[in-house]
Amino acid sequence: MSGFTLADLAVIVAARAEASPEESYTARLAADPARAAKKFGEEAVEAVIAAVENDPKALIAESADVLYHLMALLAARDVSLDAVMAELERRTAQSGLAEKASRGPAA
Repeated sequence: MSGFTLADLAVIVAARAEASPEESYTARLAADPARAAKKFGEEAVEAVIAAVENDPKALIAESADVLYHLMALLAARDVSLDAVMAELERRTAQSGLAEKASRGPAA
């Protein structure tokens, strides 16, 4: 397994977001949060299609795109990976079914 982590990716994205938009795709996304969100959505749909089509190679590639574009979107909206990880940690304190039940009936 690779030693590369989401934290590593977040650091790279943050550094590239500070570059000139003329020189960096990441900087272009960081400068336009709506564009970053749309690209994230496009990549997520492509990952879903790869999963439905049972194409592991495409799912790996599209998942990498999803993770990159999520990091770019978070950077564009000045949301840290640490904040997202803290939320995940909070949620894992109970099972998903218990968490859903605590919300009450669906509207």
